[in-house]
Amino acid sequence: MRHFGQIAPDVRKRLFHQEPCSFTADSPARLLSAALGATLYSPATRPSLADDILKQGARGLVSMVLCLEDSIDDADVPVGEANLVRQLTDLEKRSDDDVPLLFVRVRTPEQIPDLVRRLGPAVRLLSGFVLPKFTEERGVPFLEALAAAEAASGRRLFAMPVLESPDLLYRESRVQTLEGIFRAVDKYRDRVLALRLGVTDFCSSYGLRRGPDMTAYDVQIVASVIADVVNMLARADGTGFTVTGPVWEYFRVQERMFKPQLRQSPFLEGQAVELRQKLIEHSMDGLLREISLDRANGLLGKTCIHPSHVLPVHALSVVSHEEFSDAQDILRPERCGGGVMRSAYTNKMNEVKPHRAWAERTLLRAEIFGVANEDIGFVELLAAGLAD
Repeated sequence: MRHFGQIAPDVRKRLFHQEPCSFTADSPARLLSAALGATLYSPATRPSLADDILKQGARGLVSMVLCLEDSIDDADVPVGEANLVRQLTDLEKRSDDDVPLLFVRVRTPEQIPDLVRRLGPAVRLLSGFVLPKFTEERGVPFLEALAAAEAASGRRLFAMPVLESPDLLYRESRVQTLEGIFRAVDKYRDRVLALRLGVTDFCSSYGLRRGPDMTAYDVQIVASVIADVVNMLARADGTGFTVTGPVWEYFRVQERMFKPQLRQSPFLEGQAVELRQKLIEHSMDGLLREISLDRANGLLGKTCIHPSHVLPVHALSVVSHEEFSDAQDILRPERCGGGVMRSAYTNKMNEVKPHRAWAERTLLRAEIFGVANEDIGFVELLAAGLAD
């Protein structure tokens, strides 16, 4: 699979200076953790689950979570498990093509070995499990169950813990909780693909819900948690993990209080005025702003609940030609001693030592999501994806 693989080769050639690389579920964890992109959640009870997986994969989705937790009623868990096993068994028999990276969001540690056993040969379609309400105390049994299931099945299985516990939110217990989470995931580092943020659960602890005109970063108590998670769990010194962006809950807005957050000029230049209006009507201007803030705050990828969110996440993950040029300049072998230089675009300072970690992260993103041509921006990428 590859990002933007659903777009015709001649269109990709026009859009990209460097095209996204290909990868598989067996690629190195470092690559996969950055390649998750928009991770679409789907209730495991959906009767058309196998068809949905193939359809979304054909549209450019590369990671998907099949949920047995909060997205379904407590009473529907047995039905959801049975449907999940049935659908993946069917998918394994009839699909010769690569499917997206598939993860199952479970409720209890015991579900992990049970589902792996019931899936039989179809376990080859699974990339791992999403672990809810993760703390050190709750999380270690999940990680132990994952390790046992991996050994029993012979299939590499990753964990994606969800950070959503009230203990993480409350100021008096936050640092201690984060220290415990780090101990747990550090011990199982080879099996932890990424950490996910459960912002909806954070808001629920205070009876809050952000509107379509607000990002997670406008809700101060949520923003403070994100900052502390990045601070303690996503450092660029080799100890950190990939942390993904929070879910965007909206896909159509009936009434708007504030002005749209999308400037007109990029859409006028790209002759995509109708695309701008469509994005605004579906509350995508708020999503686009939040994606930009995610990346500015050290997050990569995003939890999604609607297929229309996938392309915006991927389009804004593509590295611009200017970013690529800066990163390459910073990492040139002759620059290893440090120094300062004017960027090739002559609009900023590149300081080698402070910007090195950013440059390394940027080139990894460039490998996975590609590098846009000089005259290509997110508008053209969005328009090409929607036209496909």
